[in-house]
Amino acid sequence: MNKILLDTNAYTALMAGSGEIFIALSSAETVYLSVIVLGELLEGFKGGSRESENKKRLEKFLEKPTVKILAVTAETSEVYAGIKTRLRKAGTPIPIHDVWIAAHAQESGAVLVTFDSHFNKVPGIRLWR
Repeated sequence: MNKILLDTNAYTALMAGSGEIFIALSSAETVYLSVIVLGELLEGFKGGSRESENKKRLEKFLEKPTVKILAVTAETSEVYAGIKTRLRKAGTPIPIHDVWIAAHAQESGAVLVTFDSHFNKVPGIRLWR
């Protein structure tokens, strides 16, 4: 896997010591983190008792030279619209934040590292197994 995109639950598993996520990261040239995932993480930190510690760990992770944050662009919006429309027509909606994350995965050509099975409903997405 040359490029991977971490979903929120994959980042959380990595910070909890998941060896399988660490192995996926070690084989990647680029590790993407969507601004959507970043927002979900920061929201989770605010709801917990270790906000400061978690933010420092995230900042350290983001400083790694292989880690890149993906911003939402006009192209991302086009990909998002296509995915959302296909899911709606198929009657297989997924959470809205995850549609954005899927759009980032498709736009960047990255493999999405996640534990959420509903991403299987997204046509054309490359998922980590």
